Amino acid sequence: MKALALICACAVAGPPLADPLESFGTGMKYGLPLAAAVCAADQHRLKDFAVRGAVQAGVVLALKYYFEDAPIGRRPTGAGGGFPSGHTAAAAFGAADLAGKCFDDKPWAGALAYGAAGLTGYSRIHAGEHTPEQVWAGALIGFSLGAASFGIGKDGADFNVGLKF
Repeated sequence: MKALALICACAVAGPPLADPLESFGTGMKYGLPLAAAVCAADQHRLKDFAVRGAVQAGVVLALKYYFEDAPIGRRPTGAGGGFPSGHTAAAAFGAADLAGKCFDDKPWAGALAYGAAGLTGYSRIHAGEHTPEQVWAGALIGFSLGAASFGIGKDGADFNVGLKF
């Protein structure tokens, strides 16, 4: 429940922007992964969470660099570095971790986390910062690594992926 309270706090405490939807998206970029980190710490799986989070951020940054000047990397404003959406990837990462590992006994809370991640992606399109393809790519990266488990910090190591709805 601490994680859910943290998500709500970040949603309303985001930086004041001209557009409330854009402010919400920025809040969720930080709020969903932060809430998932709190849950991971409570469940003694913070190492696994941190490694998956670093991989997610690394993949996003590497793709942004690689596709900087490619047509798919162009933002609607004409600037580069748009592929994939980092806001969406971070929010989707946090939502998938929360839904699959923290809210497994509260499907309504998992649905809210996924909804917040989806709204984050929409906010990036609405703000003119990303195309739908850039947002979908960010969501795929975030959901995939948020739902994964590397098994770090346990006896031995394992890998699995499982989205829960």
